[in-house]
Amino acid sequence: MTDTTAFDWQSFLLKWSGEWADSLPDGETRGEDDETARQARWLGFPPASTERIAAMEERLGRRMPPSYREFLKVSDGWRHAGGFVWLLAGTEDAHWHNNESGLADMFEEYLDEDAGPEERREADIWRRGLQLDVESDITHVLMDPEDADEDGEWAVYTWASWRAAPPERHTNFLEFMLDMYRELHSLRAHRSDGKPVFANDTTRELDALMEEARLEVLRGGWERAVKTLDEAKEYGRPRAAGLGDQIRRLLGQTYMVYFDDLVTDPQYAPELLPPLVAEHAAHSYRDDSTLTFHLRGADDDVVSLAYAALDQVRNGTYRYTAAGPFGEGVERARELARWGDTDGAWRTLIDALPLWEPLGPDHLAPLGWVADPVLGPLLTPERGRELLSTPRGGQAGEAPRPTAGLDPSDLAWLAEPDPGNNRTSYRFVLVEGVEPEELPGRLADGDGDGDGDGTVLNEPTTLWEARRRSLDNQREFSSYDDRALMAVGRADTGWSFAFDGDPAPFDQRRFVSPAAAASAGTRAVVVWSGLRTWHGEPFFHLSVARDGAEQYAFTYVDGVIRQSGEIPRALDPSRFFSDLEDSAGAERSLLEAVAGEFAACLPRHAIVNGRLHTFTTRSWTRPPRDGETYAVIRMHRAAARPADGERTGEDGPGSR
Repeated sequence: MTDTTAFDWQSFLLKWSGEWADSLPDGETRGEDDETARQARWLGFPPASTERIAAMEERLGRRMPPSYREFLKVSDGWRHAGGFVWLLAGTEDAHWHNNESGLADMFEEYLDEDAGPEERREADIWRRGLQLDVESDITHVLMDPEDADEDGEWAVYTWASWRAAPPERHTNFLEFMLDMYRELHSLRAHRSDGKPVFANDTTRELDALMEEARLEVLRGGWERAVKTLDEAKEYGRPRAAGLGDQIRRLLGQTYMVYFDDLVTDPQYAPELLPPLVAEHAAHSYRDDSTLTFHLRGADDDVVSLAYAALDQVRNGTYRYTAAGPFGEGVERARELARWGDTDGAWRTLIDALPLWEPLGPDHLAPLGWVADPVLGPLLTPERGRELLSTPRGGQAGEAPRPTAGLDPSDLAWLAEPDPGNNRTSYRFVLVEGVEPEELPGRLADGDGDGDGDGTVLNEPTTLWEARRRSLDNQREFSSYDDRALMAVGRADTGWSFAFDGDPAPFDQRRFVSPAAAASAGTRAVVVWSGLRTWHGEPFFHLSVARDGAEQYAFTYVDGVIRQSGEIPRALDPSRFFSDLEDSAGAERSLLEAVAGEFAACLPRHAIVNGRLHTFTTRSWTRPPRDGETYAVIRMHRAAARPADGERTGEDGPGSR
């Protein structure tokens, strides 16, 4: 914060006035007073004497805050405070607002019993505030004597109905004036055609600092540079927002991240459009026409590229590519990520980053990959900081310390409650010495789920998206069938996995373990846990098979253990189910024992946050026997009805 008592008001106001005067073409002033101010290069008035300030304070019954008093000693009022306050009060015009606008009543209408101090202050300010705006574009400026700091400074509040936002708070009068000076710069920086370029010592200094910040970001010093870029953005400097937004997006921020001034540049559009349209696609309620608002000034080719990328992102077919050795690293990272090794994929991406080639001088880091359905889930705020701290683009610097991996080397994480406590039951299959692509051939029938051959993997997607698509394509539902939709990948060295995080209810009478079928020529492990299930009694199943035959198994349901084969001591169920008051603890111990016995783990980040290949298994339950009842529901899409609503010959008797 600026020291309000030591601030050089004279120099600051002279600079402000000169820059305002130089920015005006001939004949653009609002009136004779403005023209006089332009020629004099002074937006202020004669200084207020000590006597005038004292008289003002006597009239108002309060001593004015220090920064406002110091301002008045240099200029008794001010013209053009920002772009919307045309005349700011001095000693004569400042007065208590006393709700003369009626805005206190309006703000109080929106208060309820849960309103906090800040909301109540927004209503009270209109009754007790000192009004400083004299002429404005429906913009109110009030100082609040009740919102004061230890130095006697009063907060300043500004509000305009056309901004559709709550009153904006400025710490004190000096900070308000600094903000208004920045507002002048911001409004002048984006001039329409035919207007002179807004250039002066301040803009040249800011642009030089931005250039140094750009290089500092490429050297890995983004934390220092981002402060410079943020300040330049407040002044409206071209490219400042676009440069800063690249940093913000890699830190996981998406709100108000639009890559302004760069995303419409054909040089940078291929890299910046994908993350922009991905955020748009994530909010499906938005009208696609609103996307053009962020593409103002773009040529037809860039707009076409944006909508093509939007279609690819929505369809899950967008694939990020990059040139040179970094692009080769991207492909290796994608191959690892699509099979669940997100930690390995991230390290591969970071190791290749020093070889990354920017598309131009204002390209600070690779960004298109965050919209890639397979690579995007690799990003976390911590990883974003590591990427930004890594020297790249031909600049030298110190490499950062690697971020910790996201995947624990065990299975116990499955016993931890997830957000919303939705993962209370799950099942998985581990198969040793085979590739994930082989799992459908071992676990599926071949007829799939209505979305193609069941022995062919679907494209990588989240489990939620895969379930939705499966249900959309499913035409037959059975009370006896239990075909699991499972994500596949690699489960550490030597194992592949198939995982279902939302299984059907466990039916012990009809359950058939897929372990034997999956173990042809190798070894397979099946785990189905429901110790924390909301439906039915707690249960847990483990079965292990080799070369097509089950070796051992046990099932715990409702306090009863059924087991077969010679179970290793480490997996003996009697060790875990003697006291099930702590079901999560028993579950954790069981998972730790399974992981220890088979030296296998499941990739948490890929399963929970990533996108993996999926397929639908054969049923985990046997067919019904003679005398067992069941229901089958088959659904058929109805033919489109004629436009006039008349029946066709295909309409059944009950059609309507």
